[in-house]
Parts: sequence; C-alpha cells; structure tokens
Amino acid sequence: MKSWMIIAGVTFFVSLGSFLFRPRQDLGWVRRLELPQWLAVIEPAIPIIWTIVFACGAGSAILVWQQSPGTFNTWLLMLGYLLLEIVTVAYIPLTLRLQSLAIGTVLGGVGVGLGLLLMVVVALINVKAALLLVPYLVWSPIGTYATRELIELNPDSI
Repeated sequence: MKSWMIIAGVTFFVSLGSFLFRPRQDLGWVRRLELPQWLAVIEPAIPIIWTIVFACGAGSAILVWQQSPGTFNTWLLMLGYLLLEIVTVAYIPLTLRLQSLAIGTVLGGVGVGLGLLLMVVVALINVKAALLLVPYLVWSPIGTYATRELIELNPDSI
C-alpha cells in the first residue's frame, strides 16, 4: 500500500468516528440551543468546510511523510497529526454526551493550540505541508468562537 493511501484512510476513518459516537438522545439537546444568526447562515456549509480541512491536513501529513518516510521524527509528527484529528473529532461526541458547550470550547482551544504547534514544527520541514494546515487554523478558531457565542446565548448549557 502507498503511504498516501494509509494516511488518507486513517484520516477518513478517524473523521467518521464522531458519527459513531453521537447518541440520538443528545441531538434533542442540540436542537434546543439558540444559535447566533450568522451561524445559522453558514451551518449547511460546515460539513463541506470540515471535509476540506481534513483533506488539507491529510495532504500535509502525506508531504511530511514523503520528506522523510519512516524516520522516528516523522512518526512523531504523524502522531501529532493523529492527535490533532482525534481532538477535533472528539468535539461533537463529547459536547453532545456531556451536554456541555464549555467542553466544546476547551476542545476547540486545545485544537487551535495543537494545530499551531504542529504548523510551526512542520514549517521547519516542509513549507507546503505547513500551508496546508492554514485551513484548520482559520476554521477551528471560528468553530471555537461559535461555541463560545453559543454559551452566551444558552448559559444553562455550559
């Protein structure tokens, strides 16, 4: 198997993980939340945006792997990519299961921090790979801000 196939496959299966851990009873809680008007406008595009973000992240990981395949440092970076994706994907099931927007805000903030750290380290290895992390570093803070704004509109859902 080619390395890009493995990286793309791992990205795909981890990104689907949030769908496997989304209890139906928790969806009612989400439907009761008051949304900011601007979020309601872009909400239909969110799955497309995250698909682009995850594809760019996988592309970044592929470039890093191809730079120095199989080395210890490259494996560490692959773990960094995996950790970032797991933290990102954990947002939905943990926020829903715990019915806590605060958890979502914390996970979003942790993701932004991890994404920034990963981008800085990756930039030392491959600038194109680092640039492919920009969509994550643009969109993730928007999602974190939206969650924070949801807390303002739904203070009982902290």
